[in-house]
Amino acid sequence: MDWDNLRYFLELARSGTLAAAARRTGVEHTTVARRVQALEKQMGAPLFAREAGGHRLTEVGRQLLPAVEAMESAVLGVERVRPPEDEGPSGLVRVGCTEGFGTEVLAPHLAALTRQHSALSVDLLALPRMLHLSRREADIVISLERPTRGSVIVTRLTDYVLHLYGQREYLARRPLVTGTADLRHHSFVNYVDDLLFTRELQFLDELQPPERFAFRSTSILAQYAAVRAGAGLAVLPAFLADGDPLLVRVLPQRARFTRTFWMSMPEEAKHQARMQAVWAFLKEVCVREQARLLPA
Repeated sequence: MDWDNLRYFLELARSGTLAAAARRTGVEHTTVARRVQALEKQMGAPLFAREAGGHRLTEVGRQLLPAVEAMESAVLGVERVRPPEDEGPSGLVRVGCTEGFGTEVLAPHLAALTRQHSALSVDLLALPRMLHLSRREADIVISLERPTRGSVIVTRLTDYVLHLYGQREYLARRPLVTGTADLRHHSFVNYVDDLLFTRELQFLDELQPPERFAFRSTSILAQYAAVRAGAGLAVLPAFLADGDPLLVRVLPQRARFTRTFWMSMPEEAKHQARMQAVWAFLKEVCVREQARLLPA
């Protein structure tokens, strides 16, 4: 049985669409479709159900998947015994992380990494939700909660600080804030409670439960924009808000929060050169960005 056909089957099973599978393997989507069709002919049964949103595994496909994943692990084991190449890391690595951290901190550095290694590509999935290694949504995941299940490698990437911020003009026209009790006179900007993807982003109950939310969003960048526009107060990452001349910290000693970013990847991928390169680079970036992540 042709391993290439199985490899394309595996990528389509993980990504769910021909376009995504083609992007991950560096070929045209028609190549992926042709390879999967050839495998289905060999198997004598359809492996995917074609739907409007993409491709879903059939029962036969689900039964085949564990065997192909085992073959992939064996192939990776063979590749690890080859002499190292001098060309540097190559291929695609998908990095999943929170929206603000990915956009504000990681994006410029990862762009520089791809300039340094011309054969390396990075997909940065900077999203306001949790990404899962078990679902193959990303190759490396940076999360606010430490993964506790699955065969994964986990490291504590960095701590970071958040503060309560307000726009200067907004604060000038509203009651002075000298203690947490004064916060009841103010409007707030926050996450949408029932769409909050982690409890690590619940802050306001530790201060003063707000009487009014002027604006809520699943996006930290949208919250940041709303605070800049004078909608109210919000807890924002210092790496996002400290450099903005329009904003000022409110109750800087009392309204200070520390959270942790955890980085994880599948155990089976730890020997891949591209994964090693991006993993080490992300750790280096966080060391270089400590002044922004953990300001005095």
